[in-house]
Amino acid sequence: MKKPINDPFIAVENIYTPRQRYVLLVASLLALAGLMLFGLAQYLTSFLAAGILFVVFRPWWVALVHARRWNRRLVTIGILLVTVVVLVIPFYALSSLLLDRLIAFAQNPEQILEVVHKVERAVGFKIAEQLNVRQLLLQGGAKVSGWLPTLASSALNFLVIVGLMLFTMYYMFMQETYFLLGLHRYLPFRNETLQELGESLKNNVNANVLGQVLVALVQSILTGLTLWIFGVPDALFWGVVAFFMAFLPVLGTPLVWGPAALYQFSQGHNGQAIGILLVGFILIINIDNLLRIMLAKRMGDIHPLVTLVGLVLGVEIFGLIGLVVGPLLVSYFLVLMEVFRRENRAHKAAQADSSKA
Repeated sequence: MKKPINDPFIAVENIYTPRQRYVLLVASLLALAGLMLFGLAQYLTSFLAAGILFVVFRPWWVALVHARRWNRRLVTIGILLVTVVVLVIPFYALSSLLLDRLIAFAQNPEQILEVVHKVERAVGFKIAEQLNVRQLLLQGGAKVSGWLPTLASSALNFLVIVGLMLFTMYYMFMQETYFLLGLHRYLPFRNETLQELGESLKNNVNANVLGQVLVALVQSILTGLTLWIFGVPDALFWGVVAFFMAFLPVLGTPLVWGPAALYQFSQGHNGQAIGILLVGFILIINIDNLLRIMLAKRMGDIHPLVTLVGLVLGVEIFGLIGLVVGPLLVSYFLVLMEVFRRENRAHKAAQADSSKA
């Protein structure tokens, strides 16, 4: 026979009703989740990127682990290595190279001023007096040079974000079953709603990740060929730069072929400069808009308006990764609106049946 537990707190009657305890439990969960989200806000892109890459690589994972019975740890490590080699290293290396060139130009403003004066002589219009280019360049050089002490901390922050993304991806793949079961268990949706949300996620990732890569590749090839045809030095390098710049909305590749046209003007090659501008404005910019909408419709069956509104919304909130997250948010909103309409209609039908009975 068990002895009674001499704990004075057990005998004390709780002042809350079951309903109040339930409400307070939900409020506590929401408050703790909000606090955690606030603390991890600067690393939110790591978790978003990990989720997006999980969707991108999951077909490979299913084919190798579930179909061919390969070792899941080796497949996961292989996926992480592909992520680092294909995405992280090229992006970081190109960013460092561009920053080095930017710092070199900023520390030697006379080279840029010489180009400006040549453009002035070519177009017959005084730029330096109206814009005070020398002062702007000196201020820009001082600002860029001021970035140097913060490069180490920026690199460290970049490594933390990438490391957290890879760490999250590792456990999402290694514990795939528990992760997917957890989504079904804790998300407040029916199974059919979860299937709709999952399908929307897959469609958006296909259209806005894989589709954007194809768009960037086409634009980079066109930019590199254009610069090579019109005699711009280092056309191959700037074509690679254009691939990464193509992920930036609105600005994108004009940041590459625009300065290239100015450079050709400064060298007295007016016809080549005009050719670069014509190809850039007529072909390269428009093929971005055309391909993006076509691929979104073909690869993910996403309405063009959803893509355009989502891009504007996502980039404003999340930055570059908003190219994927923005259209996903709009699609999820539309899916949940349809679910609400369906649930509301079913509830009204159930009420009507009960009133007849």
